[in-house]
Order: sequence, then C-alpha cells, then structure tokens
Amino acid sequence: MERSYLVFEKPIEEINEQILKTQEIGEKGNVDIQPTLKELEKKLESTTKNIFKNLTPWQKVQLSRHPDRPYTLDYIQALTNNNFLELHGDRNVKDDKSMVGGFGEVDGQTIMFIGQQKGRNTKQRKFRNFGMPNPEGYRKALRLMKLAEKFNKPIVTLIDTPGAFPGLEAEERG
Repeated sequence: MERSYLVFEKPIEEINEQILKTQEIGEKGNVDIQPTLKELEKKLESTTKNIFKNLTPWQKVQLSRHPDRPYTLDYIQALTNNNFLELHGDRNVKDDKSMVGGFGEVDGQTIMFIGQQKGRNTKQRKFRNFGMPNPEGYRKALRLMKLAEKFNKPIVTLIDTPGAFPGLEAEERG
C-alpha cells in the first residue's frame, strides 16, 4: 500500500524514495549498499524526529486527520492479533455500524473493546455513517459496557468521533 504524505512530510517522502532506489540498485547490481542504506535510515530517523518535534498547531490537526492513520478496527486487530469477536446491535432498534465493539484477547486476558469506526473510502464511510453514531450506537456501547461489567472484564474505549449524527431520525430515537 502506498503511503500518502502531508506537505510538511515531504522531506520524509524524499528520503524514503532514496531508500527504495538504493534498495533497487542493490538488488539489480552486485553492489554493497548497506553503508549507504544505514546512513539513509539514520537521516530518515533524525528528519522524522525534527519534523514531528516542531509541529505547529495546524500541522497537528492535519496529522490527526491524516488519510492513512489507523482507525479503531486497525488498533483492535493489532492488539488482539485477529482474536476479536465483534458484537452487534443495541437489542432495541438496530445495529449502528459506526460503533464497533466486542471481546478480544490480549496476552491471555479477555478485554471489551469499544470505539467508533469511520471507514477508509467513500463506500466504507457511508456504510459506517462517517463515524457518527446514532442513539442506537450509544445504546450498543452501553450494553457492551454492562456486559463487560457482568463478566468482570476490563474495557478499552477508542474514541475517534466527529460527534453524534445530527439527523432528524436520530433525534426521534433519542
């Protein structure tokens, strides 16, 4: 997957391109590229530290909205090594796809994970209602929290929301 870079990340992109070109040269030719590669990796590390150490408030906002940033299900999959059972529905109206939750296992400990999911592309975002939960999403989260309490399991919440869905239907359903 190709990574997209923000304007202030261009120096990082350039160094990554140099690393890729150096690796290609090493694969095609019979040349020792290790010293050059190590030097480029050190340069990449120091450039990355300098850029992210000195971010302006607007750049921090841009970073928080980065198109390649991980979302709730990405974090859950990484933490649980695909050992996650998603639970659905608020047991009242319907399942809100923008709110995800379920049991996952981390180091032998069962944990309840709950969070909003936005989606990566337009189709997924529409399916997930752009990460804006309806009332049934909040009822689903509450139901999952009570379920975790019942079985004495810890809860991890991943909050990533633009806010509740402001539609008329949401107001009608509480």
